[in-house]
Amino acid sequence: MHSDMNKALNPYIAGALSGLLIILSVLISGNYFGSATAFVQLVGILEKTISPERMAQIKYFIIVEPVLSWQILFVFGILIGGFLAALMYRDFRWQLIPTLWKSNLGSSKLNRGLFAFIGGTIAMFGVRLAGGCPSGQMSSSILLSVSGFLAMTIFFIVGIVAARLVYNGGVK
Repeated sequence: MHSDMNKALNPYIAGALSGLLIILSVLISGNYFGSATAFVQLVGILEKTISPERMAQIKYFIIVEPVLSWQILFVFGILIGGFLAALMYRDFRWQLIPTLWKSNLGSSKLNRGLFAFIGGTIAMFGVRLAGGCPSGQMSSSILLSVSGFLAMTIFFIVGIVAARLVYNGGVK
Protein backbone atom coordinates (compact mmCIF):
# COMPACT_ATOMS: atom_id res chain seq x y z
CA MET A 1 0.00 0.00 0.00
CA HIS A 2 1.16 3.53 -0.74
CA SER A 3 2.96 5.12 2.23
CA ASP A 4 0.93 8.33 1.99
CA MET A 5 -2.27 6.32 2.48
CA ASN A 6 -1.56 6.39 6.22
CA LYS A 7 -2.37 10.11 6.08
CA ALA A 8 -5.85 9.47 4.66
CA LEU A 9 -8.91 10.46 6.63
CA ASN A 10 -10.44 7.68 8.72
CA PRO A 11 -13.28 6.20 6.60
CA TYR A 12 -15.73 6.34 9.52
CA ILE A 13 -15.03 10.04 10.02
CA ALA A 14 -15.22 10.64 6.26
CA GLY A 15 -18.59 8.82 6.15
CA ALA A 16 -19.95 10.80 9.08
CA LEU A 17 -18.78 14.07 7.51
CA SER A 18 -20.39 13.07 4.20
CA GLY A 19 -23.66 12.37 6.01
CA LEU A 20 -23.54 15.76 7.72
CA LEU A 21 -22.79 17.41 4.38
CA ILE A 22 -25.84 15.74 2.82
CA ILE A 23 -28.04 16.95 5.67
CA LEU A 24 -26.66 20.49 5.34
CA SER A 25 -27.21 20.37 1.59
CA VAL A 26 -30.87 19.48 2.05
CA LEU A 27 -31.39 22.03 4.84
CA ILE A 28 -29.69 24.89 3.00
CA SER A 29 -30.58 24.27 -0.64
CA GLY A 30 -33.29 21.62 -0.60
CA ASN A 31 -31.12 19.44 -2.89
CA TYR A 32 -29.82 15.94 -2.32
CA PHE A 33 -26.42 14.91 -3.63
CA GLY A 34 -26.58 13.49 -7.11
CA SER A 35 -24.71 13.55 -10.36
CA ALA A 36 -26.54 11.34 -12.86
CA THR A 37 -28.66 14.16 -14.25
CA ALA A 38 -25.54 16.31 -14.70
CA PHE A 39 -24.19 14.01 -17.39
CA VAL A 40 -27.51 13.98 -19.23
CA GLN A 41 -27.68 17.79 -18.96
CA LEU A 42 -24.14 18.14 -20.34
CA VAL A 43 -25.08 15.96 -23.32
CA GLY A 44 -28.24 18.07 -23.73
CA ILE A 45 -26.24 21.30 -23.70
CA LEU A 46 -23.95 19.84 -26.36
CA GLU A 47 -26.93 18.67 -28.42
CA LYS A 48 -28.58 22.09 -28.07
CA THR A 49 -25.40 23.72 -29.38
CA ILE A 50 -24.87 21.32 -32.28
CA SER A 51 -28.45 20.64 -33.37
CA PRO A 52 -31.16 22.71 -31.65
CA GLU A 53 -33.87 21.40 -34.01
CA ARG A 54 -33.06 17.80 -33.04
CA MET A 55 -32.91 18.85 -29.41
CA ALA A 56 -36.47 20.18 -29.57
CA GLN A 57 -37.67 16.69 -30.62
CA ILE A 58 -36.26 14.90 -27.56
CA LYS A 59 -39.10 14.63 -25.03
CA TYR A 60 -36.79 14.03 -22.07
CA PHE A 61 -35.28 17.50 -22.40
CA ILE A 62 -38.69 19.08 -22.02
CA ILE A 63 -38.75 17.59 -18.50
CA VAL A 64 -35.06 18.05 -17.68
CA GLU A 65 -33.95 21.29 -19.25
CA PRO A 66 -30.30 21.14 -20.30
CA VAL A 67 -28.87 24.11 -18.42
CA LEU A 68 -25.80 24.72 -16.30
CA SER A 69 -27.22 23.35 -13.05
CA TRP A 70 -26.00 22.87 -9.51
CA GLN A 71 -25.46 19.18 -10.33
CA ILE A 72 -23.00 20.01 -13.12
CA LEU A 73 -21.15 22.30 -10.70
CA PHE A 74 -21.28 19.50 -8.10
CA VAL A 75 -19.55 17.10 -10.54
CA PHE A 76 -16.85 19.66 -11.32
CA GLY A 77 -16.48 20.27 -7.57
CA ILE A 78 -15.87 16.54 -7.04
CA LEU A 79 -13.23 16.59 -9.78
CA ILE A 80 -11.50 19.67 -8.36
CA GLY A 81 -11.80 18.41 -4.76
CA GLY A 82 -10.28 15.05 -5.70
CA PHE A 83 -7.44 16.79 -7.51
CA LEU A 84 -6.75 19.10 -4.55
CA ALA A 85 -6.86 16.17 -2.10
CA ALA A 86 -4.39 14.22 -4.26
CA LEU A 87 -2.09 17.25 -4.28
CA MET A 88 -2.50 17.74 -0.53
CA TYR A 89 -1.59 14.11 0.20
CA ARG A 90 1.16 14.22 -2.44
CA ASP A 91 -0.51 11.28 -4.15
CA PHE A 92 -1.28 12.83 -7.55
CA ARG A 93 0.03 11.02 -10.60
CA TRP A 94 -1.10 10.56 -14.18
CA GLN A 95 -1.89 6.90 -14.47
CA LEU A 96 -3.79 5.16 -17.26
CA ILE A 97 -3.79 1.83 -15.43
CA PRO A 98 -4.02 1.90 -11.61
CA THR A 99 -1.26 0.05 -9.74
CA LEU A 100 -3.62 -2.40 -8.04
CA TRP A 101 -5.30 -3.17 -11.37
CA LYS A 102 -1.92 -3.73 -13.03
CA SER A 103 -0.69 -6.07 -10.30
CA ASN A 104 -3.87 -8.20 -10.35
CA LEU A 105 -5.11 -8.00 -13.94
CA GLY A 106 -2.12 -7.01 -16.06
CA SER A 107 -1.14 -3.91 -17.96
CA SER A 108 -3.30 -4.22 -21.08
CA LYS A 109 -4.69 -0.79 -21.89
CA LEU A 110 -7.33 -2.39 -24.10
CA ASN A 111 -8.64 -4.62 -21.29
CA ARG A 112 -8.66 -1.71 -18.83
CA GLY A 113 -10.51 0.47 -21.34
CA LEU A 114 -13.07 -2.25 -22.10
CA PHE A 115 -13.72 -2.90 -18.40
CA ALA A 116 -14.13 0.84 -17.76
CA PHE A 117 -16.40 1.36 -20.77
CA ILE A 118 -18.61 -1.67 -20.08
CA GLY A 119 -18.81 -0.90 -16.35
CA GLY A 120 -19.61 2.76 -17.02
CA THR A 121 -22.27 1.86 -19.56
CA ILE A 122 -23.96 -0.61 -17.20
CA ALA A 123 -23.79 1.90 -14.34
CA MET A 124 -25.28 4.77 -16.35
CA PHE A 125 -28.00 2.51 -17.76
CA GLY A 126 -28.91 1.44 -14.23
CA VAL A 127 -28.81 5.01 -12.96
CA ARG A 128 -31.12 6.29 -15.67
CA LEU A 129 -33.41 3.25 -15.32
CA ALA A 130 -33.67 3.82 -11.56
CA GLY A 131 -34.18 7.55 -11.99
CA GLY A 132 -31.21 8.55 -9.88
CA CYS A 133 -27.64 7.84 -8.96
CA PRO A 134 -26.40 5.78 -6.01
CA SER A 135 -25.55 8.84 -3.93
CA GLY A 136 -29.09 10.13 -4.34
CA GLN A 137 -30.56 6.74 -3.55
CA MET A 138 -28.35 6.32 -0.49
CA SER A 139 -28.94 9.84 0.78
CA SER A 140 -32.65 9.07 0.86
CA SER A 141 -31.84 6.55 3.61
CA ILE A 142 -31.30 9.60 5.83
CA LEU A 143 -35.06 10.06 5.59
CA LEU A 144 -35.43 6.45 6.75
CA SER A 145 -36.63 5.46 3.30
CA VAL A 146 -36.91 1.69 2.88
CA SER A 147 -35.88 1.97 -0.78
CA GLY A 148 -32.85 4.05 0.25
CA PHE A 149 -31.70 1.43 2.75
CA LEU A 150 -32.35 -1.35 0.25
CA ALA A 151 -30.42 0.49 -2.48
CA MET A 152 -27.54 1.22 -0.11
CA THR A 153 -27.34 -2.43 0.96
CA ILE A 154 -27.37 -3.68 -2.63
CA PHE A 155 -24.71 -1.14 -3.71
CA PHE A 156 -22.37 -2.24 -0.92
CA ILE A 157 -22.90 -5.95 -1.55
CA VAL A 158 -22.42 -5.63 -5.32
CA GLY A 159 -19.41 -3.35 -4.80
CA ILE A 160 -17.72 -5.83 -2.47
CA VAL A 161 -18.45 -8.79 -4.76
CA ALA A 162 -17.25 -6.89 -7.85
CA ALA A 163 -14.06 -5.77 -6.12
CA ARG A 164 -13.34 -9.35 -5.02
CA LEU A 165 -13.99 -10.69 -8.52
CA VAL A 166 -12.07 -8.00 -10.41
CA TYR A 167 -9.13 -7.79 -8.05
CA ASN A 168 -9.13 -11.47 -7.10
CA GLY A 169 -9.10 -10.65 -3.42
CA GLY A 170 -6.63 -7.81 -3.89
CA VAL A 171 -8.93 -5.15 -2.43
CA LYS A 172 -9.00 -5.22 1.35
